[in-house]
Amino acid sequence: MEQAEHKLITVSPQIHSKTSTSKIMWTVVLCLAPAGIWGAGVFGYRTLAVMAVSIIAALLGELLAGFFMKKFTILDGSAFLTGLLIAYNVPAAVPLYVPAVASLFAILVVKWSFGGLGANWMNPALAGRVFVFFSWTGGMTKWTLPNTVTGGIDGVSGASPLGHIKAGILDFSGRASSSIDFLNQTGYESSRMGQVVSGWFETNLGWSTDPISWDLFLGNIPGCIGEVSAVLLLLGAVYLFIRKIITWEIPLAYLGIYTILIWIFGGLRFGNGFFSGDIIFHLFTGGLMLGVFYMATDMVTSPLTRKGMLIFGAGCGFLTFLIRIYGSFPEGVSLAIILMNIFVPMINRYTGPSRFGIVKTGEDK
Repeated sequence: MEQAEHKLITVSPQIHSKTSTSKIMWTVVLCLAPAGIWGAGVFGYRTLAVMAVSIIAALLGELLAGFFMKKFTILDGSAFLTGLLIAYNVPAAVPLYVPAVASLFAILVVKWSFGGLGANWMNPALAGRVFVFFSWTGGMTKWTLPNTVTGGIDGVSGASPLGHIKAGILDFSGRASSSIDFLNQTGYESSRMGQVVSGWFETNLGWSTDPISWDLFLGNIPGCIGEVSAVLLLLGAVYLFIRKIITWEIPLAYLGIYTILIWIFGGLRFGNGFFSGDIIFHLFTGGLMLGVFYMATDMVTSPLTRKGMLIFGAGCGFLTFLIRIYGSFPEGVSLAIILMNIFVPMINRYTGPSRFGIVKTGEDK
């Protein structure tokens, strides 16, 4: 007699995956590592102290919160990643207590006061960064020139490209064809590396490129420790896409809206007309690559649906453009993402699917 087949029926979830929170967090850390190594190379070894203090403070905050909540979560990598991202979002010359306070604020106030990982409504690393930015603005805007520009001399201060333009445009009476042209006209230094790469393309391919453009792409500019090398951040993001840890909706909408607005309106402040904005310059400055691929895509603080993600990304792009071009701050990535985090519950409410068996009528619509 043929034996009957038995099927085991269990409670949800019935769909399982080998992916875990720990694997996701440590994979993102791995993808961020090259940008941090680059930051340490061009800004000096003090960056290692900044990263160590930031990460240790985040881990201590996680341990403390876990002790009171009777949870042990330090090994899941989320606190380590938060500390690392805070270190990546501060200058190399920042006083060491600043990243420590930022990490403790991110973990204890933003993350655990709402119940821990998965319950926070705002990106903890960005919240910590913004908190210390407004608390210690001087220390958070003291930029270090890369040693690729200074010839190997560490600790030389200089303005970031966005800060240089924001400060210089007020007294500029000439006309510049682009942001990079403005930097060249006002004496902004390019690195030897940028000059060599630009010369190679001119000699071998006949392409005329500006050394400062290559500096923006490679990471030879003043800025926060982990934001300056656009190429290394992009390479890490490619791996995250391959592993399906991040998806295309938020980055595409963010970069798409931001690029279009920069192209249309970005050239007006230099005396040019519409549709003359310097897209390349604005894509590779102000921590945009770090924000777009590693913080706006945070699974906890971004919308759940594809439509919601597109709305969220578009909002981030619009607010970044608005703050950067017309606001008082040179860059607007952090504030833009945090402001859109506030709208995520509403976005989820109006873009989520209807519950099975529920008919929306009257006030429910």
